Amino acid sequence: MECIEYCTLEACMRRSRFRRFYNPLASYSLARRFLDYRVGLGLFAMSIIGGTLGYLLIEGYSVSDAFYMAIITMSTVGYMEVHHLSEAGRMFTAGYILINIGIFAYALSAFTNYIVQGEIFVKMHNNLIHGDLERLQDHIIVCGYGRYGREIAHHFMSHQQTFVIIDSSKAIIEEIQTSPARQLYLEGDATQDEVLIKAGIHRASTLVSALSDDSDNVFTVLTARQLNPNIKIVSRSFNPKSAHKLRLAGADHVIMPEQIGGFYMATLVTKPGTVEFFTFLTNEYDSDVTFEELSYDSMPESCRDQSIKQLQIHERTGVNIIGFRNQRGKFSVNPSSNTVLTQGTSFIVIGSHQQIDNLKEHLRRLGR
Repeated sequence: MECIEYCTLEACMRRSRFRRFYNPLASYSLARRFLDYRVGLGLFAMSIIGGTLGYLLIEGYSVSDAFYMAIITMSTVGYMEVHHLSEAGRMFTAGYILINIGIFAYALSAFTNYIVQGEIFVKMHNNLIHGDLERLQDHIIVCGYGRYGREIAHHFMSHQQTFVIIDSSKAIIEEIQTSPARQLYLEGDATQDEVLIKAGIHRASTLVSALSDDSDNVFTVLTARQLNPNIKIVSRSFNPKSAHKLRLAGADHVIMPEQIGGFYMATLVTKPGTVEFFTFLTNEYDSDVTFEELSYDSMPESCRDQSIKQLQIHERTGVNIIGFRNQRGKFSVNPSSNTVLTQGTSFIVIGSHQQIDNLKEHLRRLGR
């Protein structure tokens, strides 16, 4: 409502022949430019130092007496002088009082503007966010909070993943701030080094680039890979030509939503039952089925270099191993019981939420 009133007033000013003499928007902008509480504090400090030096030089007071005299004079509390003032001392005190009236008026205006505009609360909130960002470890950075970014964030929240959102749109940042869900965010350009560093790129495990422009995604991926060579990067792409550039820039995975959507729609026509079953499996609200990847590095040392038969995962937990990823990144479906989990390989498992919980507990027991 406030924005509408300002815009309407500005439009009226443009039509008015008196706009040269008064513009409330310009006055508001000038107030924010010149009323700085830090300047006010600096003026207070300079006034105290100047008053102390004045009484030291003019009246020959001790440092403590000169400081006390400066304080009671600038505050105009009306206490008696420490010692009888000379004529020069009286003239200095009179000028000192007049100067401090101006300093006090400026400082009060600056501090009031600081409170009224809410800058103090914004600063406090930003400090809290900055503190939370500095404590993040092995988190996920989501660049872009558009249609896909929202879906990604929603999925991470439902799986209790730690992540931070980066977006340059003030409107989107305000949307995140007013959202009932508590989400860490950072306003800025994800293609810039300093923004990714603030988001903890050196401590992050994964970066998801879901920006609306392919060139921005390329720059973000390139910057992230240079800052953290070991981070896992997933990027969105609109153009197949951009997908190749994204991989060259350092993306581990490139997703083209339109291509996936087209494949999904075509498969619904040719193999509807298969797609509907897969949709059921991947729908976390209607299905009690979930997927997990058991990588070599995430397994306890006692479980590494063990075969499926030796691990007894299905027998102990009910989870089924449906896939095996070898060191070259190639997948095989329904691996044999003699398949061994070695360095750089992983198992893809499927099971109910309870079975997955049983698997995690089983692995914890094996790791003891």
